[in-house]
Amino acid sequence: MEAHSLDLDSCQEDISVSIVMPCLNEVRSLAGCIGEAREALDEIHDRWGINGEIVIADNGSSDGSQELSMRLGARVVDVAAKGYGAALTGGFAGARGEYLIMGDADGSYDFREGVAMVEALREGADLCMGSRFRGEIMPGAMPWANRHIGNPVLTGVLNVLFRTGVSDAHSGLRALTKSCLNRLSLSGPGMEFASEMVIKAALRGERIVERPVTLRPDTRGRPPHLRPWRDGWRHLRYLLMLSPLWLFAIPAVVGALTGLGILLAAWLAASGPNATSFFGNYWIVLGGAMIGVSHIAAILALGSHVYGVRAGYRRRNGWDHPLSRWVTLESMVLSGVILACIGLAVLLNVVLAWSSRNFTPTYSVLPAVTGTLLMTLGAQNVLGGFLLAIISGNEARFLTGPTK
Repeated sequence: MEAHSLDLDSCQEDISVSIVMPCLNEVRSLAGCIGEAREALDEIHDRWGINGEIVIADNGSSDGSQELSMRLGARVVDVAAKGYGAALTGGFAGARGEYLIMGDADGSYDFREGVAMVEALREGADLCMGSRFRGEIMPGAMPWANRHIGNPVLTGVLNVLFRTGVSDAHSGLRALTKSCLNRLSLSGPGMEFASEMVIKAALRGERIVERPVTLRPDTRGRPPHLRPWRDGWRHLRYLLMLSPLWLFAIPAVVGALTGLGILLAAWLAASGPNATSFFGNYWIVLGGAMIGVSHIAAILALGSHVYGVRAGYRRRNGWDHPLSRWVTLESMVLSGVILACIGLAVLLNVVLAWSSRNFTPTYSVLPAVTGTLLMTLGAQNVLGGFLLAIISGNEARFLTGPTK
């Protein structure tokens, strides 16, 4: 990453605000964006007496965008890694301000609306999201499907999973403090970077506010870099990857309860006088499989939570402190060995009963499925315990290790 600029005077100033624009062949729209950004910085200086800079995070432009940016007084940071998120990450790394405004360099956003965002940060917000739906979407600025389906659906899913309370999760104009940025540990190289930012801010309990912004038709005269289906999927998968509760834990609870219900009903029927049940052998096999899959999903949910806490973008929950006294490597290994031994005893009993019938076929697979399931759960407990210990930094107490 290399930075260069013709704005030499600003290099001697104390910079408090950095307006960062990712750029890839935006020469037709850059002049207007930089001009509006300069007006925003002038207003910020007039209001609060603080200085700012314009940082162009160039992602390999070949149309003269870099030269134009420097002529207009912006500082150019060359970012070799490709992608929207990679460009912003490089631009943020080269920015000197504590207040960071990010916005697209395609002319679709008015950087003068970033003044209100800086004001929100100065009042205590950590992340200020621009909301196009609370502001204005000009005719031709957003395709119908994006406006009425894509953005509302993805924002709705994000709010259900993470309770962010925002009305527009994918706005390209937003602001955050550099200290907040450092706490979020952002890593997405592509368009999912936008979702990652607001998700991790919600997970960490950062203060998120919104300000209305205007979305205009871009002025580049060419199709946007955005690919709706590809980038929509990348956003959605980030929502799921950062939500172990919905991806792993809730399916684990539903599957375990369903499977336990099936096996319990089968055992109650088998112990009754008529020994008949609605749940036959196929249902019994299904119930056992559901419990086995649910158990491993629960281990993955815990592992994801431990990793998020250690990575610094997820806070510990109220339940993990008391749980940390009971769920340790030793307790999981011990419980796993006990389950496996019980399962082995059940299977030995199945073999003995089979031999007592002169090895004739059995009419119920319930005992064999139960024994096999207990041995499987025991093995998963032992292996899962070691996996959690590795994820937690080779700590036997999973939920009490250090965090970033």
